[in-house]
Amino acid sequence: MTTTRVAVPRKGRPLEAVLERLAARTGTTELADDIISTLRYEKAVTKGNQSADRNVYDRLSSYSTLTDRTEPEFSMLRDDRDGMPRRIVFDSVTVPTAAGDVQLVGREEPFRALRTHEFALGFDSADLVLEEVVQLRDDPLTSIGEINDRIDPLDTDVRVVTGLGDTVYHTLLATPEVIDSQDGALDREFVTGYEGALCISPRYERLVEAVLGTAALDGISFTYPEGGVEEEADIAATGIGVYLTVTGSTARDHGLELGERLFPSETVLLENASERTDASAAVAELFEAPEATALQSV
Repeated sequence: MTTTRVAVPRKGRPLEAVLERLAARTGTTELADDIISTLRYEKAVTKGNQSADRNVYDRLSSYSTLTDRTEPEFSMLRDDRDGMPRRIVFDSVTVPTAAGDVQLVGREEPFRALRTHEFALGFDSADLVLEEVVQLRDDPLTSIGEINDRIDPLDTDVRVVTGLGDTVYHTLLATPEVIDSQDGALDREFVTGYEGALCISPRYERLVEAVLGTAALDGISFTYPEGGVEEEADIAATGIGVYLTVTGSTARDHGLELGERLFPSETVLLENASERTDASAAVAELFEAPEATALQSV
């Protein structure tokens, strides 16, 4: 039977979204839950929020099953936190499906692995696609469905196929004082009329430029949060900013009001069109939500 390799993140929300979608299609809920719970526990250990009664090598050995590819394998990486602790992350697992065997392969940068033609299919955050390849234009980018239209075909063969719906939004935040300085709601139009500092995470500079549109940024200068401080605190000190908002409770604790949801930070299925096969096309259909409209791959 054909095996289709699919690049996935090694940890975090995007990997969980992939595992949950695959479990919904194949009934492998127990497998998905096992991988997710293992990685959440290891994250807690790495962050010092959970204690472990075995060393990291013993835990890695107990988690991985090397003789059965339908059981998960894990590997160990150096975490980028102070002291560079070792962190156990996802490596691979093979899941039998109606579209053939699907081998999920952990990669630090799945999108870039597709760009270098290592895989036909993969999953990564839509944020990274915006940061890497979308063209900046005067008008704003407002939805996942608009991404492919802004990818230069000479730049990459990778396109977005569909989103997985694990949506957290990049949101406009501002203090009441800044909002009151202009008439109208806290939205893109508000930013167009605003002049001054706008606080953002430095890793999202191109993303913010894309989702606000370059025309709205005349008269605006970016500032960036200082290390060790909650980003909402720095946004409150600046007066206005863009942040990846889950519930908004922390923002409100800092006296900020939530404005327009600018763009969904969502895990997306990506395809390298030049590597497409009948098998990879069938696997792509497996991951698509039946109620969702998939994007056109070029």
